[in-house]
Amino acid sequence: MDKDFFLAIEDLEREKGISSEVLLQALEAALLSAYKKNTGNSADNIRIKLNPEKGVAKFYATKKIVEVVEDPEKEITLVEAKQHKRTYKMGDTFEVEFVPKKFGRIAAQTAKQVVLQKLRELERDNTIAEYEDKEEEIQNCIIRRIENRNVYVEIGGGQIEGVMLPQDQVPTETYNVNDKLIVYVKKVRNNGKNAQILVSRTAPGLVRRLFENEVPEIKQGYVEIKSIAREPGQRTKIAIYSQDKNIDAVGACVGMRGIRVNAVVQELHGEKIDIILWSEDPLEYISKALSPAKVLKVTALEGEKIAKVIVPDDKLSLAIGRDGQNARLAARLTGWKIDVKSLSKAEKEEAEIFENFSEQEIID
Repeated sequence: MDKDFFLAIEDLEREKGISSEVLLQALEAALLSAYKKNTGNSADNIRIKLNPEKGVAKFYATKKIVEVVEDPEKEITLVEAKQHKRTYKMGDTFEVEFVPKKFGRIAAQTAKQVVLQKLRELERDNTIAEYEDKEEEIQNCIIRRIENRNVYVEIGGGQIEGVMLPQDQVPTETYNVNDKLIVYVKKVRNNGKNAQILVSRTAPGLVRRLFENEVPEIKQGYVEIKSIAREPGQRTKIAIYSQDKNIDAVGACVGMRGIRVNAVVQELHGEKIDIILWSEDPLEYISKALSPAKVLKVTALEGEKIAKVIVPDDKLSLAIGRDGQNARLAARLTGWKIDVKSLSKAEKEEAEIFENFSEQEIID
């Protein structure tokens, strides 16, 4: 083989970072496969060895030394073997070098295909490795195609493709080819040829990263996001906290005239956001989590994370929310099961409890 071929492999190692050893092994395997197709036999006994130092490719055929040859491709007599090396014995494996006929053009084409494939694999692996460090981060992307309800996006200037599965798409959003989006890198799957980046618009992590970008106090660690509960496209509750009493955590997230929270809302296409001040007192935290409803009283069942909440009659629908959304998000935000009742209903239930007791039993 031309020595320039092996010099080109060295150049690839320097410029592209492909190991020459790995590339030579791949070329040997590819040339063997091409030889099998070219000759039409199984070539189980054929070995190919590339030698960069000498600039040659050598083909070897291995044969078993037998008394009577039944398959000339895989067997040889002891007499014939001893003509090459006198130390051969019956049952040994004999190996002889040979030159395949009319194989030069096929070998060149195969080598080119292998090199190009290895370059593509290297670029893909390098890009995938880069994005493995970006899991749980947000990335700008452009929608390139939509197939079978999956949205395929271009990330990193076209270097890699991400996919947004139906469950990661916001029901109220419409996706069109060439639309620009900010997505959350949910998972990087590196399964060889099927390497895939899963992105999301529904993940609570998207809201977290957007607030980190808009609120310097969060990025600097002065304000902490304790919890997020989200129903994508409709409403999000986010609980924040600051150990520094001089910092208004809620004010920092809202921003002057609401500029910071509005930037997040705009990116989420109008999704409502409730910013809650976290409290280590669970009852106080639950009361705030039901915002914007006013809460009169919160009690907890001992030993269980169940809270009973009483609200004014005219605030019951607000506390529960449409289809129970506000109470449901508050429960997910706090980790407590929340039972919301109006003041009048709570008083009526309390009165009914005492109806069956005597005056002395009530006093007791």
